[in-house]
Amino acid sequence: MNTKSFLVAGLVGGIVDWLLGWLLYGIIFINMFPQPDEDSNAIIYITCGCIAFGFFISYIFNKWAQISTFTDGLTAGAIIGLFMGLITNFFRLSEQASVNYEMFFTDLGISIVLAAVVGAFVGLINGKIK
Repeated sequence: MNTKSFLVAGLVGGIVDWLLGWLLYGIIFINMFPQPDEDSNAIIYITCGCIAFGFFISYIFNKWAQISTFTDGLTAGAIIGLFMGLITNFFRLSEQASVNYEMFFTDLGISIVLAAVVGAFVGLINGKIK
């Protein structure tokens, strides 16, 4: 595994995840998803989660899949996002008294888009750093 590529791509992937997540969850779909309290540590945890996701995708792409193009990263990221979105949303449904299918499918779509874009950037960076 190329350590430099893993670290740079993981960090960039995390930043892309944070920025796109802020756009989708914090601006476009702000009324659909609960927003964190401004005085909480939520932004720290969200940032840590985004960085962890960037490194997760970078590890998979660098160590196991050798993905080093924008297109392959986009495709693999979308598939990862599909399964992660399904897992997350099925568990979320198990905690709710009533089923909100609109939220389920919206969040599933957002998960796919986020992971696809993160994957695309990670793949692109992997191709540039060899």
